Amino acid sequence: MNPRRVAFDVLRQITGEHAYANLALAKRLATAGLDTRDAGLVTELVSGTCRLMGTYDRVIEAAAGRELGSLQPAVVDLLRLGAHQLLGMRMKKYAAVTSTVDLARATVGQRVTGLVNAIMRKISARDLDGWLDELSRGADALDELAIRGHHPRWIVDAYAELLTPDELPRALAANNEAPHPTLVVRPGLATIDDLEGAVATRFSPFGATTAGAPAEQAPVRQGRVGVQDEGSQLVAWALALTEAPEGPWLDMCAGPGGKAALLAGLARGQHTWLVASEAQEHRARLVQQALAAYPDGTVTITADGTRPAWGRQFAKVMVDVPCSGLGALRRRPESRWRRRPEDVTALGGLQRDLLRQAIASTLPGGVVAYVTCSPHRAETVEVVDDVLAEHPEVTRLRAADALPEVPDSALGDDVQLWPQRHGTDAMYLSLLRVGEGWAGEPR
Repeated sequence: MNPRRVAFDVLRQITGEHAYANLALAKRLATAGLDTRDAGLVTELVSGTCRLMGTYDRVIEAAAGRELGSLQPAVVDLLRLGAHQLLGMRMKKYAAVTSTVDLARATVGQRVTGLVNAIMRKISARDLDGWLDELSRGADALDELAIRGHHPRWIVDAYAELLTPDELPRALAANNEAPHPTLVVRPGLATIDDLEGAVATRFSPFGATTAGAPAEQAPVRQGRVGVQDEGSQLVAWALALTEAPEGPWLDMCAGPGGKAALLAGLARGQHTWLVASEAQEHRARLVQQALAAYPDGTVTITADGTRPAWGRQFAKVMVDVPCSGLGALRRRPESRWRRRPEDVTALGGLQRDLLRQAIASTLPGGVVAYVTCSPHRAETVEVVDDVLAEHPEVTRLRAADALPEVPDSALGDDVQLWPQRHGTDAMYLSLLRVGEGWAGEPR
């Protein structure tokens, strides 16, 4: 199987069917029968193209002298892959142009080969730095930073509200570096010593990195160890460390189950148990799979967190709300180009409703962890501020105190992790103590 053809097929799924790059890539590689070298080429072609897609689209338009929408979508994807080979991977011009033309002939047809050849040759006239110089000519400072950092301007603006001018370029650069898979040992089931060649993570006592694919490790295949970013581990660990009354714990938006599996082990260590709730049935099944290695101490249910099927009975509640995913741009490179500012706004109502119900589900003296994989203020501090204004009986805790070993993580009283500072996804955490004044029940 031609690895470039495999990469093209995956990219068509991503752009044409809105598939997630990491999921579509993994599924296709599992059946492609490629050797390790060719599988690595496919991974770089897909991930690298998705990461710089917006930049390549500008280059293609400039080289073609026409808007992207005037080109056939499949041709655009061919040119994106070709541009990445020329500009991102720095392949020899002849090889990159010829292989792209050949791929165009095999996939779309002979009639587009002349157009593809002409545009690819124009793209090859400059290297990436040369094209960035051309694209940023006359741009203001933030527009130029967006172009050279390969991000949409609106994301740069959102980051600029939180980071100094010196750190902002480093944050964008960190999003362009593919992360290595991080493993998480599930408390009570495994330790880091059970992993071959393990190197402990900087901050999480449950995290490790190893050489090779995670599935090569027996504890991963057995479900005693999972794959989870260190930032996700840290927000669950912070909730577990925070003092609360006795009682069961709740993971309100548990799919696909990574945090639930870690929380389950931590809850068992504190002689209590975990309810993992997920609104979507197929994601609830993934949660069950993640929890399957635990013999007891967990219950998985399918329920809408905005209309919960429980009362006020939980000592600790994790509500990892649906969000834009702007904190995971290293792992989901297509998201930066797929998301729009209105997507962030549209999620705000749901995020507030889930946090309200998390508070309503928590015992007096209990703790709520509001979590997002996004640094955008509209999904983080603004949501918490708005809901707390409705609930004077709820106190905002200093979340950074739960993670004293993690430097430069405080965002006011909350925690904001960053790839460029901590090597994690940009996870946000707010810890809230529920007081005695709440008189209602979850609706």
